[in-house]
Amino acid sequence: MDKYNKIIQELIQFRNDRDWEQFHDSKNLALAISLEAAELNELFLWKKDNEVENINKDHLKEEIADILSYTFLLAEKHNLDVFDIVSEKIKKNAQKYPVDKAKGTAKKYNEL
Repeated sequence: MDKYNKIIQELIQFRNDRDWEQFHDSKNLALAISLEAAELNELFLWKKDNEVENINKDHLKEEIADILSYTFLLAEKHNLDVFDIVSEKIKKNAQKYPVDKAKGTAKKYNEL
């Protein structure tokens, strides 16, 4: 938890030092997450099956960091603990995707 709190404080300090909080409303943070996710997808665009696991790791790290940074800022803005909300989602998904029905298949929960 200390690492999480530390990174949140670093993100806030970075943002505040540049007076960017004015741009970080929920809509813009959500859009930024979406755009950064698109940049992550671009790393894999047009790659063949044997190439997708060998993409540039530095670029991969940068895009994941961008997505997480905006996600952390959006969660912090709404006083959400990312660990709690991910844990809650895992529990919900466990109900939607019981092991006996979902194991080994990529079917959506309503198709199981």
